[in-house]
Amino acid sequence: MDTNDFLAHLNSGKAIEGGSEMHQTMHNLAQEALKITVELNGKYHTPEEVQELFSRLTGKPVEPTFALFPPFYTDCGKNIRIGKNVFINSGCRFQDQGGITIGDGSLIGHNAVLATLNHDMDPQKRSTMHPAPIAIGKNVWIGANVTVVPGVEIGDGAVIAAGAVVTRNVPANTIAGGVPAKVIKKIEAGEQ
Repeated sequence: MDTNDFLAHLNSGKAIEGGSEMHQTMHNLAQEALKITVELNGKYHTPEEVQELFSRLTGKPVEPTFALFPPFYTDCGKNIRIGKNVFINSGCRFQDQGGITIGDGSLIGHNAVLATLNHDMDPQKRSTMHPAPIAIGKNVWIGANVTVVPGVEIGDGAVIAAGAVVTRNVPANTIAGGVPAKVIKKIEAGEQ
């Protein structure tokens, strides 16, 4: 099975059964991602070298405005889509099999975790995984130590407070925080 077939399966929302050919493909992609992230995280790289390594990791070029401070971790990499002027701070972990999209101008804080897979609730099928995408809009600011779970959409201009666990969609131009995250307030135009 090739990467495009794998991604098409995941992006359709179909489960990955433990031990299946799909699961083996996921394992093979994880090994490739581990090699690239070890290279990325193992020594200093110029911003241009970081962009080149991240492009290899995702399988598609990133914009020259993209910036990332390593270390960065992922167990796939091929289902990440990054807009222009995106910044990812150090220590982030992306589980992107279900798909992660980050819109233009968004900032991802230290140690953020974006997870797009859930294991099956049936203990007899626990190795089966269910993908659901994470969509982060434009000009979003995700604070340090935030966790975003599968299937969440964060609207344009939203701010996620440090330490939040985002379990449901966040409307555009709002501030959300807490565990689980709740909307705290609406962001008014020109507010600082």
